[in-house]
Amino acid sequence: MIAPGSDLHACAEIVERGDPERFAGAMAAPVEARRALFPLYAFNVEVARAPWVTAEPMIAEMRLQWWRDALDEIGSGGAVRRHEVVTPLAEVLDAEGAAVLDALVEARRADIEKAPFGEADELWAYLEATGGGLMAVAARCLGDRDGRAAWALGMASGLAAYLRAVPELEARGKLPLADGRPEAVGALAARGLELVGEARAAQSAMPRAARAALMPGVLAEAVLKRVVADPTRVKAGAVMPSEATVRLARLKAGLFGRV
Repeated sequence: MIAPGSDLHACAEIVERGDPERFAGAMAAPVEARRALFPLYAFNVEVARAPWVTAEPMIAEMRLQWWRDALDEIGSGGAVRRHEVVTPLAEVLDAEGAAVLDALVEARRADIEKAPFGEADELWAYLEATGGGLMAVAARCLGDRDGRAAWALGMASGLAAYLRAVPELEARGKLPLADGRPEAVGALAARGLELVGEARAAQSAMPRAARAALMPGVLAEAVLKRVVADPTRVKAGAVMPSEATVRLARLKAGLFGRV
């Protein structure tokens, strides 16, 4: 039970408003797992939106630096600032996890600029630091020390989310894809599907309790398959599968503890 008015409750509300898919994943997890997942996911919501809440690049940089400073406090083991997200995050994060999240914040600086990634390798580096890093830290907080499944699925689900966001990013004046040709977009999605396969093969190395960290990635395969089948769906904003497919994917993951 999460007590109303607590920091954990505040984190849960941030995630519910800002990241419904991760909220659903956390709510499907055991109550104890939520104590780690909600602060992590709330942190991600706050960092992800920092570049978008202002038109001033310097202010966005300052917002991101604030989170880097907070992570430095957590990682160093000293006094940590009082904050509804930082305080519960410090209770579940070790120095290695803080370092991974610091790389996530640094990668988010790319969102401040309108320019696209110069080449596919740059986009993959961004997805590794953001989607991969977040899922890997979530799994680590739940006892996973292998990391392969979380890193791979985190990158794949990060790509799926990124492709879903292309129309919105373009509407905001961002150029999200360096190469928007259908064959290039299809190749990105095909590589994402390979990562889903790698994650699936590595799940057995994870403690069952840590697999709750993978739940936000349950739709990655379905989304990426739709893009491979028809890459023009990305610009059309039509990459999400049917509601029935979404429900079935979540049900299977919840029942079998695998994605």
